[in-house]
Amino acid sequence: MTAPASSTAGRRRASAPTWDTEIALALAHAGAAHPAPHGHPAPHGDAAAEPARPVVIAGVDEVGRGALAGPVVVGAFAVLIGADGPERALPEGVRDSKALTARRREALVGPLREVAHAHALGWASPEEIDARGILAALSLAAGRAIAGLGVAADIVLMDGDADVITPALAAQGPGSADGWEAGHPLPSVHLRVKADRDCMSVAAASVLAKVARDAHMVDLDALAPHYGWAGNKGYGSAAHREALRTRGAHAQHRRSWNLGLPVSGAANVQETPGVPGVLWSDAGEQPRPRIPKEAQP
Repeated sequence: MTAPASSTAGRRRASAPTWDTEIALALAHAGAAHPAPHGHPAPHGDAAAEPARPVVIAGVDEVGRGALAGPVVVGAFAVLIGADGPERALPEGVRDSKALTARRREALVGPLREVAHAHALGWASPEEIDARGILAALSLAAGRAIAGLGVAADIVLMDGDADVITPALAAQGPGSADGWEAGHPLPSVHLRVKADRDCMSVAAASVLAKVARDAHMVDLDALAPHYGWAGNKGYGSAAHREALRTRGAHAQHRRSWNLGLPVSGAANVQETPGVPGVLWSDAGEQPRPRIPKEAQP
């Protein structure tokens, strides 16, 4: 039976991300930074409970974790939360990237970049995923994204339930090449399942990461068209797995994964001239990998 129009509209509204989590975190941060004097109740509803300055919250989300080929990408989208909420509104229609069409995601990228306090992407290559494992590679990519923001976040809000942020932040502590400015504590890390669906900053990060990774997989498809990466973006579609079975793995495949190869992945790998495997450095944001002209068809 078709649901009443009012019920359907209510579900649509419920699925849209809000600022509720970011505002709650900012207020809690303000309370921790300015606790009530000993023996006095905590302030409520007055200026003492509001942030003394805007709180910088970096929403973080990853794309490509479950793919068979290509990099994993982490997006970071920093916003300022003041006493009246976010200092800049986000464009209409921001959602978890998976809930948007490719055209809508691409249309949002420019407006999102314009209103962000800061934004960045961190990449981890297939070689790094093979060498370190997916969680460690996610930590590398997340650290690169957060360092690439160029601003010191007070709070990092990440989608999911696996804390890959804290190890990355520890590696960027005071004294490291990309350490936080003197006197600024490392940000507190907050995980939330479905944050990309529910939280505006994380949804924005998911859009930026998804569009960048998809574009990179389209570029790689031109070099290895048999795997269908322009369409499947490196995930395990039936056509992709069949190409792996008949043609073997490509240098962009995660060869430590179960790819369903007929023989050892190391003995059955198609290389692309001019696109060697590279272990990217641990410091700073990594830009979208460039494909050399000599390797392009």
